[in-house]
Amino acid sequence: MRDFIIRRLIYAIPTLIGISIITFAIARLAPGDPIRLFTFGIRDFTEADYQQLLHRYGLDKPMPLQYIDWITNAVQGNFGESLIYHRESFTMLMERLPNTLVLAGAALLLQLVIGVPLGVVAAFKRGTWVDGAIRVFGVAGHAVPAFWLGLILIIVFAVQLRWLPSLGMLTVGHDQWDILDRLKHLILPSFVLALTGIANYSRILRTETLDVLAQDFVRTAHAKGLRERTVVFTHALRNALIPVVTALGGVLATLVGGALVIEQVFSWPGVGQFTFQAAIAKDYPIVQAGVMFTSTLLVISYLLRDLTYAIVDPRIKVG
Repeated sequence: MRDFIIRRLIYAIPTLIGISIITFAIARLAPGDPIRLFTFGIRDFTEADYQQLLHRYGLDKPMPLQYIDWITNAVQGNFGESLIYHRESFTMLMERLPNTLVLAGAALLLQLVIGVPLGVVAAFKRGTWVDGAIRVFGVAGHAVPAFWLGLILIIVFAVQLRWLPSLGMLTVGHDQWDILDRLKHLILPSFVLALTGIANYSRILRTETLDVLAQDFVRTAHAKGLRERTVVFTHALRNALIPVVTALGGVLATLVGGALVIEQVFSWPGVGQFTFQAAIAKDYPIVQAGVMFTSTLLVISYLLRDLTYAIVDPRIKVG
């Protein structure tokens, strides 16, 4: 097991290096000058001041040398100082990470709590109107754009019905430990973020459950006189969940990265919204730190997926 983990981590190094090169190049080659951007309108800003800032942030060097300096510091945990906030970029991202993890964690919980049972119910109600309704819901979950659904839900539940808040994590003036108010703010963005996953898991579970129910060992369990509940939960469902574990690989990183749009729509102060604003302002260090953090999280989540896969399916051995 230890050798397997070490080998997978070694394999991840070239992937992360490639991502870092692409991210660095795109950020630098994008139109616009960050120094000119955040100093625009300063009357006494001279060309000498401009050259001094370029030198301070290392932007006067050739791009390959800039990359070498950046990656050398990044390996040591220093992703550079923000061009706008003049603070360590990775530290600023970590300050907003808990907000994104709360949103992503709630979305993942909804995906499993709603998507898995829907798939099982659709399989056992195959051919009925219940099965048809769940399949239509799955198609709609893939087809509806997240930003559009978010805006519609805000109009309906926040503006018209006034049942739920539309923006932020906490109502202005409320105590920060007001759990009920925080849960109300979490409902809409977490559901929108979870919708695609709910549709995926319901579809996967329906297909796999139908396949497992047709296997010989399930018929044998019925022939032995086992109760239906025992056959379903002990024999059928465990085997049907194996592809779900595979689908879970990278889901947390995907949710963290995919939360960007949702955080923008619902003004959720997380990593995605912060990175997006930094990209608009061409704050290179924050953008690069955000992308590398998400990529590293993705690699780790795939490793955890493989380990969990081996635990769930006894036929799989890591070596």
